[in-house]
Amino acid sequence: MTAFQPTSPFIVIASSRQGVLRTEVDEVAALAGLTDKEMAFALNMTPRNLHRLPNEQRFGVDASERLILLKNLLLHALDTFDGQKNTVLHWFRTPIRELGNQPPTRLLDTVTGFGLIDDVLGRLDYGLPA
Repeated sequence: MTAFQPTSPFIVIASSRQGVLRTEVDEVAALAGLTDKEMAFALNMTPRNLHRLPNEQRFGVDASERLILLKNLLLHALDTFDGQKNTVLHWFRTPIRELGNQPPTRLLDTVTGFGLIDDVLGRLDYGLPA
């Protein structure tokens, strides 16, 4: 298994400031099969508002950063679970003891939650209890 290399923090910052296109939401969701509702939650939007945005619309800094961080998390999870989308999707929706018995999808509304999920994936990468 190759080690996942997240997008560098400076690229995340620059890309967030530039704004990520609305079309990337669907691409990120397709990585593991997240629903529109889960994607909207991660971007701190309602599904309705998310769908109202035209594809060429750029998100603001906060939503762009969240989308990039979510993409990093999903790529990390795919690396951890050997590219098995169904396993990643199941893991993201299953309560995890180290995450306060919450599924990772419930922590995607805060940047701290993204970090906690990434830490658990890192522990799994090294064979540590997670």
